[in-house]
Amino acid sequence: MSALRQNLWLAALLVFAVVAWGASNAGTKYLVGPVGWPPIWTGGTRFLCAGFLLLGWLRLNAAGRNAVPLSPAVSRALWWRGGLSLAAYIVVFNWALRLTSASHVALYLGAAPVWAVLWEGRAADARAALLRYAAAALALGGVVALLWPALRQSSVSLPGEVLGLAGSVLWTSYGRQCRVLTRDLGGLEVSAHTMWRAGLLLLPLAAVELAGTGLPGAAWDWGIQAYCVLGGGVLAYAIWSVALRRWPTSRVYLFNNLIPLSTMAWAHVTLNEPVTPTFWLAMLLIVAGVLLGQQSWRRRSSN
Repeated sequence: MSALRQNLWLAALLVFAVVAWGASNAGTKYLVGPVGWPPIWTGGTRFLCAGFLLLGWLRLNAAGRNAVPLSPAVSRALWWRGGLSLAAYIVVFNWALRLTSASHVALYLGAAPVWAVLWEGRAADARAALLRYAAAALALGGVVALLWPALRQSSVSLPGEVLGLAGSVLWTSYGRQCRVLTRDLGGLEVSAHTMWRAGLLLLPLAAVELAGTGLPGAAWDWGIQAYCVLGGGVLAYAIWSVALRRWPTSRVYLFNNLIPLSTMAWAHVTLNEPVTPTFWLAMLLIVAGVLLGQQSWRRRSSN
């Protein structure tokens, strides 16, 4: 297969992953919103199942090769760096989905690469610093565009918007922890190990939730949760990992910008969720900020 065809095929797979994640976000919104599933239980069990399935897939693909056991230091880091940060993220993310629109929550997550660039510390030179702060200003402009209606209209949930923004920061934190963990493990291994650990860490809180609210048992609802595990968890993460092995990280993460659009489309069609007037302006500002932030990262990498 030619390089062009391989790149086109990989791009098509990434678009499929983006569509799968958008459907998963809308499905989770349906479960924790209209259906009323407990948010922590929904996220914790999803990660627990997806993590073990990913780990099983990795073990099957490693058949015939010597598997290196995890050292105690790496295992501790997977629990308290990766698992704990992922558990905190999914709690905030699912509560944000319960309280505000799925498209807004996904758009806040779209700003995560900008927070990551700011988190790296001082820029290498004046031009890189200018790019970095311009990127942050654009992304913050997008955040303000989303938050402003919540500050002015009682019909928009300010707690939901704030939780969406907090989820974006927590997702950035998890990404930084994964960057440390990938010194010892592959990207998909890190996802698998941190997912099931996050699920186990959340089980006590999930049990408290269930004791207080119970759990609806419609077959359709369980089917949506199964899709979120397989489609939004196992399959999408596997595609993402393959893409990161073949393309530069910056190119792969450009597809992140499509996840808010995918989420918005799924939520609008399946849940009749309205598209707010500020969504498109916020999307434009945040995507522009992400692109500028990547230019800053490339300039720093080249120095």
